[in-house]
Amino acid sequence: MSQRMIASRGIVVAALILQVIPIMLFPAASFAPNSQEWWLPVLLTIMVVIADLQLIVRRSTELWPWRVLSFCQGFSVISRLMMLWPHATHMLHGEMVLNGPYVSLSCLSMAASGFLLYYLELPDVRIVLVR
Repeated sequence: MSQRMIASRGIVVAALILQVIPIMLFPAASFAPNSQEWWLPVLLTIMVVIADLQLIVRRSTELWPWRVLSFCQGFSVISRLMMLWPHATHMLHGEMVLNGPYVSLSCLSMAASGFLLYYLELPDVRIVLVR
């Protein structure tokens, strides 16, 4: 029963649509015009939307949309690991303090991306969209 629920069309479509959340999950300061961090999540989100449209709307049986989704989630994890340590602390009144929101959002995003990488590679999940 749980195997059917995990691989139901509704849940797969919801996972495909909601996977932009871990990609875009940054503190608001990251999307400031003077920040250099905003363009990567936007680019990855555009790629995810194109792959989602190909899978959900056009019902493509090709592999490239699945590979694009895996690339986006994997690249999101890699970029967050690279940005985590430089942003882990910040200066506050002359002292270095932990940047809690950034660290916690990064860890949450990496965990969600890792789960989506695992989930979207399941054969039952891919078969549901072909039917």
